Parts: sequence; structure tokens; C-alpha cells
Amino acid sequence: MEQAPEPGAIQRPRRLPPALRQFFSREAMTGWLFILPAFIGFVLFYLLPSIRAFSISFTDWNLLRPPRPVGLENYQALVADPNFWHALKVTGLYVLLNIPLQTVLALLLAVLMDRLVRSIFVRAVIILPYLLSNVVVAMIFLWLLHPILGYINVFLGLLGLERQPFFGSPDQALATVAGVNIWRHMGFTALLFYAGLQSIPRSLYEAASIDGASEWRMFWRITLPLLRPVTVFVLVTSVIGSFQIFDTVAVATGGGPTYATRVIVWYIYENAFQFFKMGYASAMSMVLFLILVVFTLLQMRLFRAGHSDLA
Repeated sequence: MEQAPEPGAIQRPRRLPPALRQFFSREAMTGWLFILPAFIGFVLFYLLPSIRAFSISFTDWNLLRPPRPVGLENYQALVADPNFWHALKVTGLYVLLNIPLQTVLALLLAVLMDRLVRSIFVRAVIILPYLLSNVVVAMIFLWLLHPILGYINVFLGLLGLERQPFFGSPDQALATVAGVNIWRHMGFTALLFYAGLQSIPRSLYEAASIDGASEWRMFWRITLPLLRPVTVFVLVTSVIGSFQIFDTVAVATGGGPTYATRVIVWYIYENAFQFFKMGYASAMSMVLFLILVVFTLLQMRLFRAGHSDLA
């Protein structure tokens, strides 16, 4: 039995566990205060809608009547839907067209900026396409690549080459969409790589140069390994963004021609707001979320995201 405290004895407050003391420290509370606006926005516009979509995925709802619970029927229909698998295939092809080329070009551009030009004006010009909205960029290229009136086809005609349909061809539409988005995001990705290059000590390059290492060898032995944390961030965010491609497809192709650009997010949009199958669309959204989680974990494990060669 616990003994009652003696009268007049000083009661010492119980000390909190170390983890809680660290959580409620002044420094931690200051950090929480700074991230509070972003955290509120995340909860209101991402977390709560995601939870709501998960619950809707188990219902049959056409927006006009109350949702009717259907259990796993939407997920069973999804597995048997050839259009869903075709949309996943098109999305995968788009990712394969977009990510490798965008990453390589951005890295090359970052290295050139680091070695040759460090002008703020050049960096401003490079980031300019990223500051434009996807809708504006898609409309600009829809005009530039017009089969008859577009400047690109007029230029091809002056060179004696055949005019190309670009967005209007089932064989070229997906590659054209990928090219447009590579042009828009390449500058931003290059600046991320450029920031990573600035963190690499110059003494490493000087020592390698004294040892007789060529530029190409220094790139493979110093630059690439030390850029791994930035590369992981670029690949993870780029893959997530590529799987969610929608704006360019909506403006330029509408999923066509002949479903050549019907990516998964466009197919989700069709089921939700054209066919009014909100439950089925929500089920596809949950599957897409799971795919992105798996891809993210695989990339972080493959590239050892928690380790840095600079440490």
C-alpha cells in the first residue's frame, strides 16, 4: 500500500518521460506552430477526403441518391474490367517515357549550370515553364502542334518533311503528352539537382583532379553517388506526379485518340463525373494509392534513401 504523504511535505511534480518532454519542448512547439497551417490544409483537403473516398469505395453511389453499401463488389468489378487494366498499362508507358528522359536531361542541365553558367537569370529562365499551369502549357502546345496551322508543322514543311499529327495520332499522342510534360518539369528538376550539386564539397573534385581523374570518371564516382538523396526525392515525386497525369490529357486529347492516352486518373474522372459511378471511381483511387505507396517504398529501399555518402 502506498503511504499517504506526511503533512507539510513538499510534493514534487512527476517528471514526464523523455519522449514526451522532447515532444512538448519549446523547440518542438515552435516547429509545430510553423507547420500548423500546412498540417491543417493537409487534414482538410487530403486526409479527410481520402478517408471519405475509402468509405465510398464500398458503396454504389451516383450522386443523386444516398450511397448503397455493396461490400467488395467495386473491387471485384475492377479486377475484371479490361478498361482499368488498359488505363494502368497506358499510365505505365507514360511513366517509362517521361521519367528516364526527364531525369537524365535535368541532371545534364544541372551539371552544365554548375560547371559553365551560374547566372540567376539563366536559372529564372529554366524555371519559367514550371511556373505556368498545366492547362496553359497544354493549350500552347495544342496550338503549336496543330496539324495544319501549328508552327512546328509549318517548320517541318519548310524543311521538306511530312506534317505530323502529334496529339491526333494513336501512335504519337502519348509520346507527345510525355514530351510536353518533360519540357514543363525539366527546369524545376534541374534546379533540384543543381541545389544538390552545391552541397558537394569542391575539395573532392580538386583531389580527384590532382589524382588524374577525368570529368567523366568524377561524374560517376563523385557526383552521382553524392546526389543519391536528391535523386531519390526527384524520382519519388516525379513517379507520383506521372501516375497522376491528368491536365494535359484533359485539355489536349481527352483520353484519345482511340483511348491511346486514357491514363488511370482520366479513367477515374470518366467513371466519377461522366458515368456517375462514384463508388467504382473511389475503388480505383484506392488501388492507385496502394500502387503509389508500393512504388515509393521500393524506390526508397532500392536507393537507400535513409543513407548519405556525405555523412
